Amino acid sequence: MKMDSENNESGVCGCCGPLRPRYKRLVDNIFPEDPKDGLSKSDMEKLTFYAVSAPEKLDRIGAYLAERLSRDVVRHRYGYVVIAMEALDQLLMACHSQSIKPFVESFLHMVAKLLESREPDLQVLGTNSFVKFANIEEDTPSYHRRYDFFVSQFSAMCHSTHEDPDTRTRIRVAGIKGLQGVVRKTVNDELQAIIWEPQHMDKLIPSMLFNMQDSEDLDRTGHPGTPSVVGQDGEENPATLAESCFRELLGRAAYGNMNNAVRPVLVHLDNHHLWDPNEFAVSCFRIIMYSIQAQHSHHVIQQVLNHLDTHNKNTPRVRAGIVQVLLETVAIAAKGSVGPTVLEVFNTLLKHLRMSVDFELGESSRRNSSTSVSSGRGKESEERIVQNAIIQTIGFFGGNLPDYQRAEVMMFIMGKVPVYGTPCHTLDTVKIGHQGTKRIQTMLLSSLIMVTSGFKSKSMAAALPPPFLDPLFSISLMEDSELRQLVLEILHNIIDRHDNRAKLRGIRIIPNVAALKIKREKISKQDVAFMKKHGQQLYRHIYLGCKEEDNVHKNFELLFTTLAILTIELANEEVVIDLIRLAIALQDMALTNEENMPMFIRCGINALVAAYLNFLSQMIANPPFCQHVSKVIELRTMDAPYLLPEHVFRDKCPLPENLDKEDRPLYFQTADMAECLAGPGYNAERLSIAYVPQVTDRLTRRKSFVDTISLQVDIMSNSLPDKSQLAEEITFETLKKAIDTTGLEEQEREKRRQVMEKFQKAPFEEIAAHCESKANMLHDRLAQIFELTIRPPPSPSGVVSISAGHTQHQSVPVYEMKFPDLCVY
Repeated sequence: MKMDSENNESGVCGCCGPLRPRYKRLVDNIFPEDPKDGLSKSDMEKLTFYAVSAPEKLDRIGAYLAERLSRDVVRHRYGYVVIAMEALDQLLMACHSQSIKPFVESFLHMVAKLLESREPDLQVLGTNSFVKFANIEEDTPSYHRRYDFFVSQFSAMCHSTHEDPDTRTRIRVAGIKGLQGVVRKTVNDELQAIIWEPQHMDKLIPSMLFNMQDSEDLDRTGHPGTPSVVGQDGEENPATLAESCFRELLGRAAYGNMNNAVRPVLVHLDNHHLWDPNEFAVSCFRIIMYSIQAQHSHHVIQQVLNHLDTHNKNTPRVRAGIVQVLLETVAIAAKGSVGPTVLEVFNTLLKHLRMSVDFELGESSRRNSSTSVSSGRGKESEERIVQNAIIQTIGFFGGNLPDYQRAEVMMFIMGKVPVYGTPCHTLDTVKIGHQGTKRIQTMLLSSLIMVTSGFKSKSMAAALPPPFLDPLFSISLMEDSELRQLVLEILHNIIDRHDNRAKLRGIRIIPNVAALKIKREKISKQDVAFMKKHGQQLYRHIYLGCKEEDNVHKNFELLFTTLAILTIELANEEVVIDLIRLAIALQDMALTNEENMPMFIRCGINALVAAYLNFLSQMIANPPFCQHVSKVIELRTMDAPYLLPEHVFRDKCPLPENLDKEDRPLYFQTADMAECLAGPGYNAERLSIAYVPQVTDRLTRRKSFVDTISLQVDIMSNSLPDKSQLAEEITFETLKKAIDTTGLEEQEREKRRQVMEKFQKAPFEEIAAHCESKANMLHDRLAQIFELTIRPPPSPSGVVSISAGHTQHQSVPVYEMKFPDLCVY
């Protein structure tokens, strides 16, 4: 009301200057007659002093300045507009009282007026004033102020398409600065959390990315002056400024706001088709990961994973682009806290790996039935790009995790590998067929190689638990040389804890092993226990892997490295004897040739044995043993070079028609080696026991199924009492005899020893026949027990009785039925 009376007063006494309110006179005085003269400093100081002294007048001063400025904008008197805004800025900077709130409303109203005008100079002027206001820290939060208009207007300025490049740059820079001002003004004010809502983020984020992307486009097209796109007034490069604002926004994002900040980035990349090529997408997510707080990294990873899921049917190159962005994301996150998303990352990637194989195989089958061969091959090669990107991401992410998490990931990936004979719930091998199964096996094992690279475990039992080791060895027995190579490389990564593989690379006769300077430590008790438990399993798979007919040079190289690493890392005196027995068994297998192996495989096995025994004899530093091995190698060099690795694996090496077992000097003799090792430390007598691969059950921790059943049959057949014993009366004397076992312990031990010796040394046919008879006996006893114990429950309608092969029903009245005491109440 007071304001209205003053306006009426000014209307009545329009010509009487002294009768106008003082604040109006002070405001009028700051405007010179010629706007070129600029703001009158002395009069501005008077106005400022008055505003500070009488803060209750601030709202009127602001309203009057806004009135004059609006009139000048309409009349295009831009000089006076600049003066009015300068006065508003100075008053804002000088006054910080509670009464500034209404004044701010007038100020923001005037900034909005300037931004709405189509004059670039006025838009820049209004933006600069808003930025100054944004840097002011207000004493109290504002409960009613909204910045929706400013977000929309500044975002529109960021997308300016003005004809003049310099003017366009100025407007875009002003828009970015304005958005930066909005961010600074709102993110620290709890009452302005609305800025993080999708309707605002969907304008803020794309505006910044648009300017960052514009610079990327200029870089690609090679237009001059790209890094220093500046306006006439020396403004900053829009791309650089946008990136700075983008980083600042992400750095201020709290836990609950991360999704709203990342989602518009993904939408922008989709809308502008920036996944292929994906250089800009990669740079965006690098900025995101380095700008946000480390504990929020898993939020970003989760968003990219979800986005990959939504694009699971997109083109291969788009999917590959998203996976590569994920690689960059997890590469940065793996250095810090990844949170609970580790297994989820792998689960999603493995799912998309399977889908990519499905797409590829489906495309190849369609290609076979159509004529478009070239397009089909292109599609197949594009799917390979997706698969390689997924494998690289799995391997890189797993390789950067700490050891305890890496062990979990190794188990997780191995659980996804389809293995014949094992339950696999995630990959249906029936649908994808043999070819698809092999492809997935190859890719998953390749990713396991990357995950296990550099893995250092203190004990083998922790690194190779049965749930990991059993399926891995099952794959090592498959009729595919490539898969067997991958399995051996995984074993090398895990077992070789001192990085000796590079020194052992290539199968050869090493003249001086000491010159390799192999690093090794004394075998620990845990590793001794591991070899006692799983050593036979390792030997068996090496033995069976050597005689595969599709073995190539690389297979023999990897087998040699496996034997050498086992010797370095896990061999005590007992294991050394076992390895020599294994080598002799391999030599005998190649010589007897009961399985009609090709001559190349037979000669390759002999070359492998020679290379390994040469290495082993020098590692244990036994001169007589070294002398025997050297003598055999010298004779082979002269008379049978095809039995040495340097010759047999050479292209077009002449191979013999047959191998003569009677030519004893060309082969390693068990008796000679036993004589060399006779002495302290080695139980050379065990060399005379021929090595026979023990059949192990890959799905359990037990030994072979046959051994277990046969032992159980022995125990049960001797422990089951007959019917006369069942009827025997139990007295104190019988209980006393049962407890007194002093004389029975020795007999029990002797019986166990005889059983074990029988199953170790008896021929297989005899063991099989024995087991069959025992199993039949067991089944008969079980049938007797079931017949005695299993009875149908009584019922009022009758009970079933079997007599003379006929079923009869006898009715039982309810009152005659016998119930247990606990059932009666």
